[in-house]
Amino acid sequence: MASPMRSLFTDPDRYLQSFRLFLTNSTEHQCMQEFMESQLPAVIASIGNGKSTINILSVGGGAGEIDLVILSKVQARYPGVTINNDVIEPSADQIVKYKERVAKTSNLENVKFTWHEETAYEYESRMNAEKKSKKWDFIHMIQMLYYVKDVPATIRYFHSLLEAQAKLLIILVSGERTSGWETLWKKYKSSFPLDDLCSYVSSADIKRMLDSAGLKYQLHELPSHMDITSCFIEGNKDGELLLDFLTETSEFSKTAPPELKRQVMEDLRKPECSEQRDGKVLFNNNLSVIVIEP
Repeated sequence: MASPMRSLFTDPDRYLQSFRLFLTNSTEHQCMQEFMESQLPAVIASIGNGKSTINILSVGGGAGEIDLVILSKVQARYPGVTINNDVIEPSADQIVKYKERVAKTSNLENVKFTWHEETAYEYESRMNAEKKSKKWDFIHMIQMLYYVKDVPATIRYFHSLLEAQAKLLIILVSGERTSGWETLWKKYKSSFPLDDLCSYVSSADIKRMLDSAGLKYQLHELPSHMDITSCFIEGNKDGELLLDFLTETSEFSKTAPPELKRQVMEDLRKPECSEQRDGKVLFNNNLSVIVIEP
């Protein structure tokens, strides 16, 4: 009998290893940075009008790479204005990296950072217990909605904290038909060892929620891919880690039943998931940016 499959989230070290490898092998951060360069200035054009202080809340800020790009755009739009940047991030390891990154970055004199080592839900519970409901000029949730238990409730809560000119920006995997993630998740949801820590949610789900709540939003699609060629080289360490990331299963190639592994490997090569180019297998990692009005 095959050894039982375990969720990747039960092994935080392996999860971080596979996540970093995913960032190295994908255009995830590049496509986000391009969006921040070309489209973000219009999104934040009025968030700080007439204000001497701008309050920004980063929900699931990770190690801060994208947060610092966002801050540089806000600084460029509102030179000299004080920015309070609060970060909600449950991983102590990621917060350490974020702080190191801030220490190495110049021109942050007018930015005050506050880190909260907690989940979005813990933050909400704490604010409610303290009867606080601080309002924010810009809230962003980048690639983090997979890790909340109640996605609609989380969006509703943070949306309720927006100031009149504010924006809530969400980035997550695309729900388009060609999205590799959407294809994999739809088919294998019940076969992978999901635990309570993670849910399969794409922009298609978020659009449905926002439409039913009658909220106004704009949607931008960001083309992105991940090189998964190494997944098809038997015994390749990087390939095994990337497979773990794709299936959210720790040691997938060693613990998955042979038939499941065969099907997954076959589907990963199909055009619904990936494109074959120059001898490489490029998984469709397209993202969606959703900008929600107050």
